[in-house]
Amino acid sequence: MILYDGIITSLQGAGGVSVLFNELIKRMSSSNIEHKVSIFDKNLYQRLGSRESCILQSPRLLERYRDAEVSIEYDIFHSTYYRLPKGRCGKIVTTVHDYTYERYRSNIAKWTHSIQKNRALKYSDRIICVSESTRRDLIEYSGPSYEDRTVVIHNGVSHEYNILKNIITKPQIIFVGSRSGYKNFKSLVYAISPLKNLDLVCVGGGNFTREEVQLLEQYLHLRYRHLGFLTNIELNIEYNQSLCLVYPSLYEGFGIPVLEAMKSGCPVIAVNCSSIPEVAGNAALLLENGNPFDIRQAVESLMISETRDKYIGRGVVQSARFSWDETYQKTMRVYNDLQ
Repeated sequence: MILYDGIITSLQGAGGVSVLFNELIKRMSSSNIEHKVSIFDKNLYQRLGSRESCILQSPRLLERYRDAEVSIEYDIFHSTYYRLPKGRCGKIVTTVHDYTYERYRSNIAKWTHSIQKNRALKYSDRIICVSESTRRDLIEYSGPSYEDRTVVIHNGVSHEYNILKNIITKPQIIFVGSRSGYKNFKSLVYAISPLKNLDLVCVGGGNFTREEVQLLEQYLHLRYRHLGFLTNIELNIEYNQSLCLVYPSLYEGFGIPVLEAMKSGCPVIAVNCSSIPEVAGNAALLLENGNPFDIRQAVESLMISETRDKYIGRGVVQSARFSWDETYQKTMRVYNDLQ
């Protein structure tokens, strides 16, 4: 019995962590492997059709920071976000996604998160890192003693991303995900401001803040849109009709949008740091520091058909090296080795 602590559904509506566990659980269900998933959102539980594999639990005060209530026996407990089971009866697996809090936060949120993460690592029988970069961060920030319990299993990319026929490329750049701090969104805005024939399309990351609207109005007046949350199929269309994805983040534990764009035939501009070169290989235009001048030069280079076609071809090849099926199979090997 594999027991998933589905606390992530209470923390984010979308995002890489949610995508990972949704893909794992979906494959586990179709493989008829015995498993249960605890859910704290009644509406989500009802949308899932009250599946037999789901356990509806009432959230307690500060639920995300507390040990998970467990009402059944399990062989493997795998939390979706750094929790331990209350009353251990089997093996524990923890997935480490990144060290964003440790790198970029300096308040109580950082310390609370780090304490919870390191406590989960301490009592885990196996630790999964989503990239070699994240594994290196784990050793740096949490300590080398965890190295022999750690395995790297890359995230994948959905089969719903692909190159569509008869799609006309629009004069637009796409940006996907959170726009705060280290995501380096402002540099992108500054970069494309002089490129008057290009629009900016933002997906996810929540609504624009007042400060972001002021920034966009000043530098990209009437040239920006926010599309909110999109399904894979809808996002695939946007990738297909964009000149490129600019992903200027200065730190990523993995970077799923890089693969999504490549698989959709959308060239990628990103920064040569953290996990990005590991994911992108030679299939993206990788910048040294993601400053506005370098971003603008990279965008302009993709306006040349031969250059753009070259990176589209490379991206299709690179994205084919990652799949959720392989992520699932490797995760199952971790479970089986512990039983």
